[in-house]
Amino acid sequence: MSETLVKTVNYASYIDHTLLAPDARQEQIARVCEEARHFGFYSVCVNSCHVPFVAEHLTGSDVKVCAVVGFPLGAMLPKAKAYEAACAVAAGAEEIDMVINIGWLKDGDLDAVKDDIAQVLAACGKAPLKVILETALLTDEEKTIICEICRDLNVAFVKTSTGFAKGGATIEDVRLMRRIVGEKIGVKASGGVRDQQAAEAMIAAGANRLGTSSGVHIVQNTSSNSAY
Repeated sequence: MSETLVKTVNYASYIDHTLLAPDARQEQIARVCEEARHFGFYSVCVNSCHVPFVAEHLTGSDVKVCAVVGFPLGAMLPKAKAYEAACAVAAGAEEIDMVINIGWLKDGDLDAVKDDIAQVLAACGKAPLKVILETALLTDEEKTIICEICRDLNVAFVKTSTGFAKGGATIEDVRLMRRIVGEKIGVKASGGVRDQQAAEAMIAAGANRLGTSSGVHIVQNTSSNSAY
């Protein structure tokens, strides 16, 4: 994407407006929903327990409801992860972001990794599945392997990070992910995308979705201290 094209981007349309703090209260969730309505963000992304509340608050808008699953560790039984996804969809989630089992990937148990994702994918039904890699914890070889698995399963997106690890999205990781999955699968940059400059860089590197709690700052081109 050229510099000229990036500067004309409607940033709001890229943003999954995110609130994943464990102590998030309904008042805060409601405010995120209102911000998403006002600025036209693509979705509101929350923990699955908040899906019914968010779905109700976004009724009548074009903003989608996104839920994270197996978050933030990804280290639960695949059936449990799939059940959470199915429950979230039944409660009104229109997109699901799941965390892979990072330990299984590092052990080289690729069949288990693939089955874990496949079970959640099946549970999602028609809801698009984004697969969180937690790139800060992976080698480039591991990133390549998991992107190939996701490509072969034809998930909707691969996603860099939870925002809860030692690092978030990097330009290099977004480029690597885009190169491996090609153009048919989305790439979501999340974790540390706090301002318009970072958003522009991620889009130029190949991201077509941004997960951030700094969406208002991005569209208004102001600064943010948010960690996600």
